[in-house]
Amino acid sequence: MQTILGSTGVIGKETAKALKAFGDRIRLVSRKPQKVNEDDETVSADLMNLDEVINAISGSSVVYLTVGFPYTFKIWAESWPRVMKNVITACKENNSKLVFFDNIYMYDASCLNGMDEDTPLNPSSKKGRIRAETATMLIKEIEKNGIDALVARSADFYGPGINKVSLLTEMVFNPLSRGKKAVWQCSPDYKHSFTYTPDAGKAVALLGNTPEAFNQIWHLPTAEKPPTGKMWIEMIASVLNAKPKYRILSKRMIKTMGLFVPIMKEVSEMLYQYDRDYVFNSDKFNKYFDFKTTSYRNGVEEIAAQDYR
Repeated sequence: MQTILGSTGVIGKETAKALKAFGDRIRLVSRKPQKVNEDDETVSADLMNLDEVINAISGSSVVYLTVGFPYTFKIWAESWPRVMKNVITACKENNSKLVFFDNIYMYDASCLNGMDEDTPLNPSSKKGRIRAETATMLIKEIEKNGIDALVARSADFYGPGINKVSLLTEMVFNPLSRGKKAVWQCSPDYKHSFTYTPDAGKAVALLGNTPEAFNQIWHLPTAEKPPTGKMWIEMIASVLNAKPKYRILSKRMIKTMGLFVPIMKEVSEMLYQYDRDYVFNSDKFNKYFDFKTTSYRNGVEEIAAQDYR
């Protein structure tokens, strides 16, 4: 049995699809789980409740933690450390391996141009500090041989069927598809990597079924030579047969909007990811698994074909 915690999110769904290549016993866990594959098992559980987590992963050889929480510091601070503690405890009790889907918020802001698995942890945001605390909790358990686990990190992601959790979808694809201006933050002149979600799901499943991959940190496969913000907008506009019109939200504008719009206040502390090159390196994964990453152009074309035709 392989179990996905947080199965209703995009990464959970893509991982469930990919796990079919490794066996038919897949369990999907969330508050309101829904099948991805016809023969999936579903279990309702609150990951904040240890007893429910222990029950949900019972009999699992590998557990995938792909949960996402609403994008607010308060919820992250309350939820992430507690959920990680619960999942580690439950995996140890069930003798299950753990694959943790992580982001890069904990990385040093001065090291984003060429991020790899050795990039230093030095978060410059409140949410980054929460993610660093959560990942470090797991890494310490790995180091003292308390659990067989791995950390799989992704850049910002894009892909088909994503709703309300992808910058490219909400600020570029959606407005351009409606004849409106795309929106970019800070400056359109910096490179920005995005991880394609079907690639991420395949990679997470592959890592979870490769014994040698455990007790390590991995960057999930992400295309090389990322476009700048302007190039992203022009490429997406070209595929959608739209005019590449856009406007820039400056730091000052976003901070002012944060006084009235709560989500913009949450976004404000992460703007350092858009005022410099943000280049994600996944050479370790690509070389070890001989993985062919989806090109940015092909990813954009697939999103357009599935979501905008």
